Amino acid sequence: MKDYIKSLIEKDLRSDERKLLEWRKPIKVEIGVSKKAEGSAKVTIGETEVIAGIKMNVGEPYTDSPDKGVLITGAELLPLSSPDFNPGPPDQQTIELARVVDRGIRESGMIDTTKLCIKKGELVWTVFLDIYTINDAGNLIDASALAAVAALKNCVFPKLEKDKVKFGEFTKNKLPTKQEPITCTVYKIDNKFLIDPTTEEEKIADARLSIAIDEKGNINAMQKGGLIALTVEEIDEMIKIALDKIKELRKVLK
Repeated sequence: MKDYIKSLIEKDLRSDERKLLEWRKPIKVEIGVSKKAEGSAKVTIGETEVIAGIKMNVGEPYTDSPDKGVLITGAELLPLSSPDFNPGPPDQQTIELARVVDRGIRESGMIDTTKLCIKKGELVWTVFLDIYTINDAGNLIDASALAAVAALKNCVFPKLEKDKVKFGEFTKNKLPTKQEPITCTVYKIDNKFLIDPTTEEEKIADARLSIAIDEKGNINAMQKGGLIALTVEEIDEMIKIALDKIKELRKVLK
C-alpha cells in the first residue's frame, strides 16, 4: 500500500482521485451540537469528524497575568473513532493535537482574555476547550482547529450569581473574540506537497507543517511534525499553499 500511494503521488494522483492540493468533500461546520456546552461545533472534512466543546467556570488567575482569563485546551482520541486509538492517559498524538490547536488560538489573540477578568488578581473566567474525535479518516489537526474556532466564536457566557456559575443556564453575551485563526497542515511525501491527507497518506508522510493564519493573512503559529527536516524554500512553499487553501475553510466558518 505504501509503495502504491507513493507511486500515485509521484504522478500527482491520489487513491481517492483528488488533486494533491484538494480538500475532501464535504466540508461542513455545524454549531450548537451540544445543549449543555457554552459553545460547541462539529466539523466534517470528508469522512473525518470531530467535535469541539466549550465549558466555562471561574477561578483564580495566574500570578503573572492577574487581569486575564485562562484558556485550557484538551483533546481525546476516542477509541470508537479509530482502531489505532486506545483508552487511557493521553498519548503523544493526543497531547500534540491539543497543543497545536491551542497555540493557534492563543498566539493569534483570538480570545480577548482581559475581558474575562471579574476581579483583578482574584477571579477570572476559565475557558475549557475540549476536542473529541468521532471518526479519524486523516487530517485531525485541521478539522480540530476549525471546530475549536467555530465553537469559541459561538460560545456564550453562563449565568454568574455571587461569583458562582449556574451551570446549564446561559446568557446572550458571547465570548469576546477578535481574530479567527484557521489552520492548514501541508504534508511532504518524497518531493511532493499535499493537503488533507487520508490516514494512509499520513502514515507515509516524511514531514508536515501546520500553519495557523488569521483573516488578515497573518501567520499566528507553526508546528513542524515528521522525521525529515524541511528547507527554508520548502517552508516558504508550504506557507504559500496554506495561505491559499485556508480560504476554502474560511468560507464554511459560521
